[in-house]
Amino acid sequence: MKAPATPAVITVRNLHKTFPASNGGDLTVLRDINLTLHEGQVVALLGKSGSGKSTLLRHVAGLLAPSSGTVHYRGLPLAGPNPGAAMLFQSFALLPWLTVQENVELGLRAKGVPFAERRDRALNAIDMVGLDGFENAYPKELSGGMRQRVGFARALVVEPDVLLMDEPFSALDVLTAQTLRNELLELLAHPDTPTRTALLVTHSIEEAVLLADRILVLDSDPGVIKAEIRVDLPHPRNSRSDGFAGLVEDAYEALTGERGQAPAAPDVRDPLRSAAPLPTANVESLTGLLEVLDTLGGAVELAALADALAFEVDDLLPLVEAAQQLGYARVDAGRLELTVTGRGFGRADILPRKHLFAAAALANIPLIATIRTLLMASDNGRLRESYLIGRLSRNASEDAAHRQLSTAITWGRYAELFDYDADDLVLLLPADDDAHAA
Repeated sequence: MKAPATPAVITVRNLHKTFPASNGGDLTVLRDINLTLHEGQVVALLGKSGSGKSTLLRHVAGLLAPSSGTVHYRGLPLAGPNPGAAMLFQSFALLPWLTVQENVELGLRAKGVPFAERRDRALNAIDMVGLDGFENAYPKELSGGMRQRVGFARALVVEPDVLLMDEPFSALDVLTAQTLRNELLELLAHPDTPTRTALLVTHSIEEAVLLADRILVLDSDPGVIKAEIRVDLPHPRNSRSDGFAGLVEDAYEALTGERGQAPAAPDVRDPLRSAAPLPTANVESLTGLLEVLDTLGGAVELAALADALAFEVDDLLPLVEAAQQLGYARVDAGRLELTVTGRGFGRADILPRKHLFAAAALANIPLIATIRTLLMASDNGRLRESYLIGRLSRNASEDAAHRQLSTAITWGRYAELFDYDADDLVLLLPADDDAHAA
């Protein structure tokens, strides 16, 4: 893709970020990130939970320092907060004891702007976002959409070169979010607004296609940019625009595609080291997904499925990953297809379904199979949770280890492969285990 002729506002080169891990090593969150944000562009960062989208945004804001690599603002390396950026958060982040005008003036006060100028600029910004008449209102008097408009005004009043947004519409209802998306584009094109450039973190593919000129798709563990999608649709856009559906499907395919690298060789000493992380997905939702997929003929585009279920990326993809790991479905070119095993599980009655799930988990999920093996080999049929967390933490953060083990426990209990004592924090064989003996 040919680079735009407009100047580069933000340049990220070979950014690498690690955090200390609980085992004394390093946990890599971002790896080899390269991106350029040109003046007048809206770029969306899209990825699953844990892909490092917000971490990358905070590096661009100058709130985090890279472990290696650089972030430049208009050619100058950042050594602290980015002087040309303002941030907008999903939680509104308003001070409840200040009025609308006082909240909008906060950034100007921090910059030492004189009172009269501060007041005039704040009132102009409030008028620009459609909140004139609410200057003296407190946040508790405003709806969610109005509070986010205050956030827009507070960010734009400092006249940043680039607006950084961390899921700014996710806390809003669907209609309010759509209204504010349109208003955001109007604000970026407003002749009185010096801000023309934005970097958006989102978990919504449709939102990315609606707003962005470019979409950067991040992979997880660690976060790497694995795809870039150019959006050449004219504004205003909607889901019925020519080419819109195709771009949504392209993004789903990018999100669910392979990493483009050879898989790690299995570690025969510890099968958990090469096992894919378990997604956070419950069996009831997974079963519902398989049943819906069966009623749709056994295969459907992920974008169409997400639209039918009104699911965002973080809702749908963990279930898709779970279905793939268990051998119940496969993804090919952005299309989810049931396997024979998945169809059999989805159509089975309640009790046979448990036995089918147990077989699939033991065959395909190394963590569950390992837990089962360790329990069967132990003298008392018990296994401490802390032991498993310690092993899982060799390859992931302690929080990620807890999430994976929580999923394994939920799946294992459903399949009656093992039980869990929340008081003693131990896993144990079921009381009546004859039917499950290996």
